[in-house]
Amino acid sequence: MKYIDEFRDGQSARAIAATIAREVDPSRRYHLMEFCGGHTHAISRYGIADLLPSNVRLVHGPGCPVCVLPIGRVDDAIGLALNHRVILATYADCLRVPASKGLSLMKAKAQGADVRMVYSSADAVKLAVDNPGKQVVFFAIGFETTTPPTAVAILEAQRLGLTNFSVFCNHVLTPAAIAHILESPEVREHGTVPLDAFIGPAHVSVIIGSQPYEHFASEYGKPVVIAGFEPLDVMQAVLMLVRQLNEGRAEVENEFTRAVTPEGNLKAQALVARVFELRKAFEWRWMRSVPYSALRI
Repeated sequence: MKYIDEFRDGQSARAIAATIAREVDPSRRYHLMEFCGGHTHAISRYGIADLLPSNVRLVHGPGCPVCVLPIGRVDDAIGLALNHRVILATYADCLRVPASKGLSLMKAKAQGADVRMVYSSADAVKLAVDNPGKQVVFFAIGFETTTPPTAVAILEAQRLGLTNFSVFCNHVLTPAAIAHILESPEVREHGTVPLDAFIGPAHVSVIIGSQPYEHFASEYGKPVVIAGFEPLDVMQAVLMLVRQLNEGRAEVENEFTRAVTPEGNLKAQALVARVFELRKAFEWRWMRSVPYSALRI
């Protein structure tokens, strides 16, 4: 299968690992943060950390949009479903997120809440069309990847004249979170969290492109390599970061050239700009309030 089997070849992975082992400087340590949970999953599933030299450490970043969603937001969604008797539509990975009082959306559904799993924002709009007597709330979450589909749903509901469709917006922004990490006392002042470089997210970068990461290379001196989610993507990104650090460079490089361009998806960006605006601040789980890190309608 093109771009799947080729990027999971064990022999190629071992060859890249051998190259990394030859090129690392044994007198230094390399601390590389993968921001996205998709990379963390690949690292765990394919045992990538075990293939790397002991002085190359992968630092797990914020993860996925579900991971960073604060409990209060899940509580609000549960309250809408249980107390206001709306049809609450959301993606499957939100259903089991722990909330207060031992609840989750799945457990709220067991208590009688009308919680529906949808595969797309278009499914949520269809629920509103099919249930004109019920208010339908789409519990929208995601990084920049899933924001354009939410914008499409809002515009489609407007076009159809639906009065029973709402969006509970929880879309968050990757570059703002990276900046917040780099500005944190643990990284910038005390060095208690050593951080040398970033493996940039894949699907997010398809939308926003590689240009937004230039700031982190030029202002903070942190190399960024955007990588796909397959194991060889991650291995190649590690090699590219090791080479940058060895050479004293801090640049944005794109390993995921089969999907990411410097400018990103301009049509999707224009759609998001039409429907959303920046929030001044938004709470991320474990990161507290992060300035200008989320969108509102």
